[in-house]
Amino acid sequence: MAKGKLIIIEAGDGSGKATQTQKLLEHLQADGKNVIKVEFPNYKSEAAAPLKQYLNGAYGENAGAVNAYAASTFFAIDRFASYNLDWKKAYENGAVILADRYTTSNMVHQAVKLTDEKERNAFLDWLWDFEFVKMGLPVPDTVVFLDMDPEVSDRLIAERAAHNANRKKDIHEKDKEYLHHCHDTYLELAEKYSWKKVKCSENGEPRSIEAIHADVYEAVKGEL
Repeated sequence: MAKGKLIIIEAGDGSGKATQTQKLLEHLQADGKNVIKVEFPNYKSEAAAPLKQYLNGAYGENAGAVNAYAASTFFAIDRFASYNLDWKKAYENGAVILADRYTTSNMVHQAVKLTDEKERNAFLDWLWDFEFVKMGLPVPDTVVFLDMDPEVSDRLIAERAAHNANRKKDIHEKDKEYLHHCHDTYLELAEKYSWKKVKCSENGEPRSIEAIHADVYEAVKGEL
């Protein structure tokens, strides 16, 4: 039996990524697809312990305190465990795997720490080899980037925080400048790796959930 398909939904914080992943899951299920949804980080996994320490500030109060290679390793271990324990068999038997974040998040959130173009490209080459070759994780068939204007994301993040005052922000979420740089890097890597972009805001306002979903579905249906 042919291997399945690996579809990634990528976005910065406050872009509706979880909502759009769930909408796509339901649509594909309605289409009769055998689809499994996974998300990263998988905070419930024991393999996520190092990345949780990193995000909670145990190794430094800002993202730059841990270099791109070390931080990437924390997240890669989480993915390795998830793949081998949770969805490898289904994927190899033809299932569609729908992932909320993946190695593609590592590419963005760690590459942003490297401002020199040569160093950044060397890191991206290393990460590709580390996760997809050395660790044996599958390469995505399609990556959909939800492109939300950073100022709109800022507002949505603030609204979400107001409704969940007890939730502690991680070191990435606390740094607005870092998140804006990540958006720039998302655009850069979407071009470099031919990710499919879906515009999520217009004229300073988010587009409707249904309109975004229609574009996301259009972006992936040809792969399935």
